[in-house]
Amino acid sequence: MTSTSSETRPFRPADLGTLVVMPWNGEAPDGTDMPYLLAYSLGDGPEGPEAATAAIERMLADQGLPVGGDVVDGTGRPSLPVTLLVESGAAVLNMPSLNAQCTPPQEWLAAVDERGYAYLVFTSRPWPEAEPGKAVEPEALAAFAGAEETLKAAAHVVLPARSLRA
Repeated sequence: MTSTSSETRPFRPADLGTLVVMPWNGEAPDGTDMPYLLAYSLGDGPEGPEAATAAIERMLADQGLPVGGDVVDGTGRPSLPVTLLVESGAAVLNMPSLNAQCTPPQEWLAAVDERGYAYLVFTSRPWPEAEPGKAVEPEALAAFAGAEETLKAAAHVVLPARSLRA
């Protein structure tokens, strides 16, 4: 007879593998430019893509961010443990268990400056084809970011953009 353990595995940051944060702009329903951030793993951690998926789901749940659930509006939740710092042409995503930085294009910076926030899609679906440091074709980004599997496996968060300025 075999049995399975119902014990929850502790969160190990190494299981995430390479974590990528990618900025892009898109048209919002109101017709204006929306700054988006897509966070995903390459699934290249020591235990593979399945462990990366589980680690991201656990990390997001620990922060109160539902995967596949409603959009979390961080603009009305100052105690949200996920923050976005936009400073000196960089965007830094901070969580208690990690921080990740990217260099967005000027259009993204202008859109986040105008809106005061960005829309984060943090997916537990690995994207091993997107190699760090290499340009991603807009069609490939749209296909991955817009895929139902990606969106259902993601936490969706409106994050206020903070800066170091007073």
